[in-house]
This record gives sequence, C-alpha cells and structure tokens, in this order.
Amino acid sequence: MLIVTDGSGETAKMAAEIVTALKGNNVEVKTAFEFEGNDILPAQAFFLGCEKPKPDSFAYLTELLKHINLAGRPCGVFSPGSEKAAKYLAALVRDSGAALSPELFFAVSGDVKTWAQNIVSNLLQQRR
Repeated sequence: MLIVTDGSGETAKMAAEIVTALKGNNVEVKTAFEFEGNDILPAQAFFLGCEKPKPDSFAYLTELLKHINLAGRPCGVFSPGSEKAAKYLAALVRDSGAALSPELFFAVSGDVKTWAQNIVSNLLQQRR
C-alpha cells in the first residue's frame, strides 16, 4: 500500500491513522515531493491526501496520473482540510482508471481508520 501526502501536519496525522488501520500490511508513506512514478507500480492500493486543492507538491503526481494505467487498483483520497480538496484529488485519479472509493474522506466525515480498512477489505473481496 502507498500513501502520498502534501506533507502538511494534519495530512501527515491522517496518513499515520491510515497506517495504523492497515496494520499487518506493508504500507509506505511518501510526501508528494519525494514520490517517484515507480513507487506506485507495486502498490496493491494507494491513498492520496492533501490539505488544500492543487498543492505545488502534487505537480508531478498530477502529470503522472494522466498518463499511467492503474485500472482497477483501489484508491482512497482524504483531506484534513475540506471536501473541496478531496474532490480535487478524486478528479486527479479518474484519468488513471484506478478504482476510486466513492467515499471521499475529509476531516468532518468520520473515522479515517474504518474508511481505510473498508477500502482494503474491498480489495481483498475483489481477489476472491
């Protein structure tokens, strides 16, 4: 599993909660600045998080997701900031063909741990 964030404090806290929720899985957290395209290839699922729409750090990731085929790969997007930021991330993922969770997670929408576990559970069910 891979989590890519904008590196903000609140986003990093949410990423840490996702890591805790996915205990027992190999989870790697990267800031968008340190992310490289080949980081996403071995990931069975991935999560993207940012506090505000269109952070500068997401420029490379934005271009990559326009040109990579991640068809069917489970993806969740989250934001400690707003629904607007989560919708921005969802729009980034659409061109890649990833299986975006219909539940966009933003700070006021509930328990991030349960949300992340549901995405991974869906991944396991699809494999059966």
